[in-house]
Amino acid sequence: MEIGIFCPIGNNGWLISKNAPQYKPTFELNKQIVQRAEHYGFDFALSMIKLRGFGGETEFWDYNLESFTLMAGLAAVTSKIKIYATSATLVMPPAIVARMASTLDSISNGRFGLNVVTGWQEAEYGQMGMWPGDDYFGKRYDYLSEYVQILRDLWATGQSDLKGEFFQMDDCQVKPIPKADMKIICAGQSDTGLAFSAKHADYNFVFGKGLNTPTAYAGINDRLKVHTDKTGRNVPTYVLFMVIADETDEKAQAKWQSYNDGADFEAIDWLQSQGGKDKTSGKDTNIRHMASSVSPVNINMGTLVGSFENVASMLDEVGEIQGTDGVLLTFDDFVQGVEDFGSKIQPLMKSRINVDTPVASQAVSEA
Repeated sequence: MEIGIFCPIGNNGWLISKNAPQYKPTFELNKQIVQRAEHYGFDFALSMIKLRGFGGETEFWDYNLESFTLMAGLAAVTSKIKIYATSATLVMPPAIVARMASTLDSISNGRFGLNVVTGWQEAEYGQMGMWPGDDYFGKRYDYLSEYVQILRDLWATGQSDLKGEFFQMDDCQVKPIPKADMKIICAGQSDTGLAFSAKHADYNFVFGKGLNTPTAYAGINDRLKVHTDKTGRNVPTYVLFMVIADETDEKAQAKWQSYNDGADFEAIDWLQSQGGKDKTSGKDTNIRHMASSVSPVNINMGTLVGSFENVASMLDEVGEIQGTDGVLLTFDDFVQGVEDFGSKIQPLMKSRINVDTPVASQAVSEA
């Protein structure tokens, strides 16, 4: 099973809490995290794109780096780990993104891939006068289908003439084309999103569900398979989880309780109000799932809280779900979390037993 790190490109990571680690995003912080992740054999690093935060006392996600430029810098200071940036497709024309991706393919020596998002928060785009209207919610995957087809055409041949509802390409050219087979990620969770991923994406990312319920998301894999059976494509699932680990279950649970006790409800209310504006995408979209959270303090991503041993066991359960190829991880404290995962959790995981890490190599030599 592959392991990825979800780079903390926004302030305070993924915890909307006054009691969580408070920090601003910097290149140096992300470089430290991704280089240590590479050191411990992580397979990929991915960064989101966020153009407006949620405010509140913690100013949650009011401070954000830009995904492509961040990942270009990280590609230049790493050598093995795969690098994924995110395209805000409403405000980044596909031909420009295709050229940036080709540049990153060169910087990374073929380690780059792209995450595409349709955009769900009106305020991000309305602040710039670039929100197309709420009708877009019902058309966003039609828009994204044309967008991705242009990317595929440009990466494959260097040329696109697509004439669609949203884009009119006129002998558009982008060269050089990437050396590597450019992989596309989509985080589809609604039926429309899953249908899109089955047709256009190489990997589908989904939110894990609940607290210490590592396999609760499995039904999404089943729903995705219905669509891939129609397209005849293999599109593996990668699942997002937050890990809060410590030497004992009690210590880990105490941290989780503290984060919940310090919830920034003003920022959480903003998130939920923005998610509620989409009336057409279905009740099973990612943002609807987040907004109906049991504990919205970490945006309702699946959360694994416990001792290093128990977290390792829960992650192994994830790897046993058919159709799942990997996990994308966030941590309450990213710097310490990557170290603890690499040195204390990963060595206990059956699904990572063949990973060549410093810890594993040392264990072999001492034996």
